[in-house]
Amino acid sequence: MPWPTWDQAAIAAALAMLAWLAVRLRPSRLTPHVAPVALEFALIASLYSVWRLARMLPLATTTGAMARGRDIADIEHALRLPTELSLQRYVLSHDWLASATSWYYATLHVPALLAFLVWLFFRHRDQYPHWRNGLVLLTAGCLVIRFVRVAPPRFFPDLGYEDLAQHYGISVYGADVQRGISDQFAAMPSIHVGWAAIVSFGIVAASTSVWRWLYLSHVVLTTLVVSATANHWWLDGVVAVLLLAGGLAADSAWRRYLASRAVSRPPGPRSRTEPAVPSCPASPVP
Repeated sequence: MPWPTWDQAAIAAALAMLAWLAVRLRPSRLTPHVAPVALEFALIASLYSVWRLARMLPLATTTGAMARGRDIADIEHALRLPTELSLQRYVLSHDWLASATSWYYATLHVPALLAFLVWLFFRHRDQYPHWRNGLVLLTAGCLVIRFVRVAPPRFFPDLGYEDLAQHYGISVYGADVQRGISDQFAAMPSIHVGWAAIVSFGIVAASTSVWRWLYLSHVVLTTLVVSATANHWWLDGVVAVLLLAGGLAADSAWRRYLASRAVSRPPGPRSRTEPAVPSCPASPVP
């Protein structure tokens, strides 16, 4: 099923804003429940629309992408990181695993993120803004960095890599730069890993269940999957997690700043209609 287009998302955001205005202008028992949902949906739909619009920017170029991809491979080799190729060869040796890996890459990251946002909004509303803001800053960082074109491993068959998703017919990339859901040369950083990190770390931070640690498997599996499919280098995921950490830190710093401003702000003048409070109790009448 194709993803919604930018204009469809913009229309959905506008309708959600109209619903928010309607319940605010005519309050009822439903207003406290409907208004925050409509407002948050409008925000997320607007951000999605901007994200999809970014794909239409004039970035359809391969200039420098292949050289940067080889540079990343050289850096990983110098750092003695395990090669993505060894992981891909292991996956390809098991047909069922290769198919499952391709499906995981193509289908799971967006539904998992949406399910996490809905869960966090309704179950842990106090923590929702922090992780939503981290998501926004992470995605914005990815959109900026994608101006620096980087080829993924699958563009280097001379190094032994194969395009696993194309082999199984479930690629989210088209036959050229202009087609497909995702950008061919936006390997750095991996938004798959970044969004998976939001889900895993957010659940661990917000939930109190003893089972919450199991959800760390999502970011671990996603990191393995993006490498095994040859859609990303290891360093693509590392940069995405660093961007997320920076976004969350920036949001926390901003909240501390606002809190300090609120504490240091002097109290406002007392209203004239407000009765004066005596400084000491009146003496009893003998």
